[in-house]
Amino acid sequence: MCGGKSSRMGSDKGLLKLHAGTWAQTAVEKLKSLQMSVVLSVNCSQYKDYSPIFTIEQLVKDDEGLDVHGPLSGVLSVHLKYPQEDLFVLACDMPLMEKKVLVQLLESYQQNMSYDAFVFTNEGEPEPLCAIYRANGLAQIIQMLEKGQLTKHSMKFTIEHLDSFSVPLSDEQKRYFRNFNAHAELNGL
Repeated sequence: MCGGKSSRMGSDKGLLKLHAGTWAQTAVEKLKSLQMSVVLSVNCSQYKDYSPIFTIEQLVKDDEGLDVHGPLSGVLSVHLKYPQEDLFVLACDMPLMEKKVLVQLLESYQQNMSYDAFVFTNEGEPEPLCAIYRANGLAQIIQMLEKGQLTKHSMKFTIEHLDSFSVPLSDEQKRYFRNFNAHAELNGL
């Protein structure tokens, strides 16, 4: 997920550098290490900035036909392009995320096939941008949208309407979910 406005950061967070690559490249590598095909959700204005770094096949622009904004627009846009695929979503602005945490979520997904979504919870609140969404659950959200029943476009509201499997975060794991929204927060990264 790279499609945010990055208004508080002042520049595109997915293109910020971390070690040898951008935050987006770092997120892609973490998911690829799990033997997954990876695409990046970008908004239409980002496409030209991401296309020199990633192949056109890796980039999915927000579907302008969707009357949805925010991260849900990106998730549903990727779902519409790949309607049979379950989606492992990872926001690019979680550069501290570790592979071992992603593996834990993937194992929950593999062991509990009957759920629509798999999310970590932090003090009972879902972490929707490091989560797995099944294709059938996302199809339900599209149907809700088409019927005018999707009254909020937040990812948390979406999760409330899916049969979700929750994985509580340990105190140690909470640091991996830190997202960065302003340059002042980057000290020491």
